[in-house]
Amino acid sequence: MKLYYAPGACSLSPHIALREAGYDVDLVKVDLASKKTETGEDFYAIAAKGQVPALRLDSGEILTEGSAIVQYIADQKPETKLAPAAGSMARYRLVEWLNYVATEMHKAVGALFNKKYSDDTKEIMKEALKPKFDYLTTQLQKHPFLTGNTFTVADGYLFTILGWASHVGVDLSKWPVLTDYIARIAARPAVQATLKAEGLI
Repeated sequence: MKLYYAPGACSLSPHIALREAGYDVDLVKVDLASKKTETGEDFYAIAAKGQVPALRLDSGEILTEGSAIVQYIADQKPETKLAPAAGSMARYRLVEWLNYVATEMHKAVGALFNKKYSDDTKEIMKEALKPKFDYLTTQLQKHPFLTGNTFTVADGYLFTILGWASHVGVDLSKWPVLTDYIARIAARPAVQATLKAEGLI
């Protein structure tokens, strides 16, 4: 499998999943401004949306959308327990978390990178994030990971998005449960390997 990624972007989540699953990761860096790969290919010709992540499967098919990709990776290696069994209630709880991170966190935090928004608008957006951080805190006070005591692909995704906070002027120190969570995920050997591979540490 080959992962098309941009350092620190949301493609970090499937990159973490691949390493947690024990894959030797074949990486292709994408310049999101030019939509060119590091080898000069037109990224639109690979993934019509022009967005990372994109995963080229061994069959040659291209799979896009982070939540779909991480579940695919987890299902290839069920023994890693990166996702509960398909069809189980636990799996639907995982999907519930993946959707929450995608719609409530990814879009909200990601929007703060947009230079077209005024500072006043960004302050309003940051205020809107506070109850979401409060909600995550109440959930992560109960157990170390989103779905309980086991790390799943949802944790790799939330770790990725929370990692953006310092880059967009959001101070998470007001939510120590979240900063502890970030540190706990960051300490995992597979996550360390991922961050090093992307030049983030």
